[in-house]
Amino acid sequence: MSDSLRIILTSGTREKLQMAAMTAAVAAAGGADVQVFVSMNALLFFRREAAPEAPAEGEVGRLLIARNAPRFLDLFAQAVDLGSAQIYPCSMAMDVLSLGSADLAPYMGKPLGLTKFLSELAGSHVLSF
Repeated sequence: MSDSLRIILTSGTREKLQMAAMTAAVAAAGGADVQVFVSMNALLFFRREAAPEAPAEGEVGRLLIARNAPRFLDLFAQAVDLGSAQIYPCSMAMDVLSLGSADLAPYMGKPLGLTKFLSELAGSHVLSF
């Protein structure tokens, strides 16, 4: 596994949010330097209060709920707790959604612009969900 993993998360579907969270948690547990950039529709689900449930895209998404799979928000929190993951909200998406840092999950980092996030990708594996 690479020492550095960057995830760009824009999807608002349960399956993609879940896969991004599992990837971040496993990579962090494996010692990788993990950074997640959360933007667009994905940011809606990282609100501290009254975050909506992510809609299922298909059968697997529905089964994740029915079978009580770990919630993607909990997996992201675990990735941060493991010490190497950092999760950044997109500053532009925060403006569009009228969100402040206090509105977001407590493990979210300081808002970051896309330009800054992209400027630090050198040498990293990059995944987009």
